[in-house]
Order: sequence, then C-alpha cells, then structure tokens
Amino acid sequence: MATSAFKTLVDTTFDSVEGYRKASESASSPAMKQALSKRLTERQETLNTLNSELQRQGEELVTEGTVSGELHQAWMKVTDMFQNGDENAAERVEEGEDYLRGKFESALNDDDLQMEERQVVQQAYAEISEGERFGDMVENQMD
Repeated sequence: MATSAFKTLVDTTFDSVEGYRKASESASSPAMKQALSKRLTERQETLNTLNSELQRQGEELVTEGTVSGELHQAWMKVTDMFQNGDENAAERVEEGEDYLRGKFESALNDDDLQMEERQVVQQAYAEISEGERFGDMVENQMD
C-alpha cells in the first residue's frame, strides 16, 4: 500500500502536468508554446513513472487533479497569467516549479517513503529539478 507522502507527490505531479497543458495552450509566443509543450511531455513521463509505482502496489492510478491542492492553485495562477502575457506567466511557472521541487525534497528528507517509493521519487526528482531550472530560466529571459 502506497504511503500518503508518495500519493501526495503523485497528485501534485498530476496537477503540474495539467498546469503545463493549459499553459502551453494559452501561451502567446510560438517559442513559449514549444518550450512548455516540451516540459509537458517530460512531466507526463515523470507522472507515468510515479503512477507505475502506484500500480505496482495495487493502487489506483492518479488520473485527475487535486482541486483543493496548493500546487493546483499555483498552476491555475499560471494559466490565468498567460492571458495577461508570457512574462507574467513565466513568474508563475517558476513559482509552481519551486513549490513542486520543495515537495519532492521534503519527501526525500523524511522517512515517510517505502524503499521502492524512495527509489522512484529519487528518479523523478531529477526531472522535477530540471523543471525548476526551466522555470528559473524562463523567468530570467522575461526580465
């Protein structure tokens, strides 16, 4: 049975996928659309990896977001901001990525994960960290 810490990471990763999907649909510049679509694909692969661990444990896959989740709210800000331009949205992408990376770091620093979950989270953390660097890069380009 999956730990609640692991399930939370899967939920927030799903929210991130949805945020990237909506942001890439709403971005105004072709370059931003392409960059967000690339991150979407990479984040979807991370979600698939996390969901595979849930499935291995006999749990249901995460296929919908957490309406009340903090990350969901951050990503909703991202998609709303794209309506006001790529620059504002870049700030929200950066904030969402910082939040998600923090969640993964906290999980890895705590002893709440099973050994198999920890291995999957460590693997996913590499992509999550890449997403956080992407958020920083996009925000810096817009400054």
